[in-house]
Amino acid sequence: LRFDEQVRVVVFKSEVKGVFCAGADLKERAKMDDAEVGEFVRRLRHLMDEIAALPVPTIAAIDGYALGGGLELALACDLRVAASSAKMGLIETTRGLLPGAGGTQRLPRCVGIGLAKELIFTGRQIDGEQAFSMGLVNHSVPQNSEGDAAYQRALTLAKEILPQAPFAVKMGKLAINKGMEV
Repeated sequence: LRFDEQVRVVVFKSEVKGVFCAGADLKERAKMDDAEVGEFVRRLRHLMDEIAALPVPTIAAIDGYALGGGLELALACDLRVAASSAKMGLIETTRGLLPGAGGTQRLPRCVGIGLAKELIFTGRQIDGEQAFSMGLVNHSVPQNSEGDAAYQRALTLAKEILPQAPFAVKMGKLAINKGMEV
């Protein structure tokens, strides 16, 4: 995707109804030794950084659960659209873990430091409407009978981006991302 000039917007969605991304398989992770866990987290963090660094806008269509690494995936995207019934949270502390794929950096940039600390410290799950009210998602939409309301809204948003000058959009993304690091 990084090198395909035909790609202008990337929408991340799940093929599993009711789930955007449920995060890591903790049963699988429990079988890993410390070195394997370290490598797993490093690779996961690298993947999220690669998604965040894509030169085109990325949109997460959250039509269901986005927990732990699943919310970190959504946070790696530039824009997030959620069904009002979606459930989101960095729930790692409820499992004795820490969000390790960028959530501790990206969540405060979306919702502010105090609210990010509260959400991470408590491991609280929130719905799409709550996520919208705190600035975690750009849009919250009522879920439809097909279970893809967020995806449909994400496509509409992507169609708003498509007519814009590709170079200007890419440079706008780069300028915003670099500016956030200053």
